[in-house]
Amino acid sequence: MARPDAPDRVNLARSTVLLVDHNQKSLDMLSSIFHGFGVKQQIKRGSTAEAVEVVETRDVDLILIDCSMPGMDGYDFTRWLRRETPAPVRYTPVIMLTGHAAQSKVHKGRDCGASFVVTKPLTPSVLLQRILWLAGDEREFVECDTYIGPDRRVRNFGPPMGLTGRRQGDLSAHVGEASEANMDQSDIDMMMKPMRVSL
Repeated sequence: MARPDAPDRVNLARSTVLLVDHNQKSLDMLSSIFHGFGVKQQIKRGSTAEAVEVVETRDVDLILIDCSMPGMDGYDFTRWLRRETPAPVRYTPVIMLTGHAAQSKVHKGRDCGASFVVTKPLTPSVLLQRILWLAGDEREFVECDTYIGPDRRVRNFGPPMGLTGRRQGDLSAHVGEASEANMDQSDIDMMMKPMRVSL
């Protein structure tokens, strides 16, 4: 089934975004970015306990949360959201923010049910690209004993059309005719052999 094109524009003026970060400067910067995106309804919270209260009492369209919150961290919050809240709240997109780009942190965020993991320092363009990606995202929502969240097999699809990145159908299966003669094995071996360089 073909996936829809990502929209060129997303009107965020009527969206309600929950921003959660224990660092006030980071929270202010995040708020400033979303103000630039035209988001008028921003709910800023400095703890996950306060964020839980918000989610339990009102609807939000998007949640951005720092991974390394004190007490209940961003991973635990996302797991709680996916497992303990009723539909449609549990389907709310979550973008996790981390200062560590280690693959293990990204996998941990993905495995707790986050829609995306974005590394700090944030740039508005990357954040907007992820929001546009979410707007065109049609991944299935998986619910099983070991995982609840958007389908983690995003690499099978790649980003929505029109956004940079690899998609399953990006590369043609047709290689075409060779444009020049194949190299001899001895030439290939010479390229692989370490050469002494004089300085």
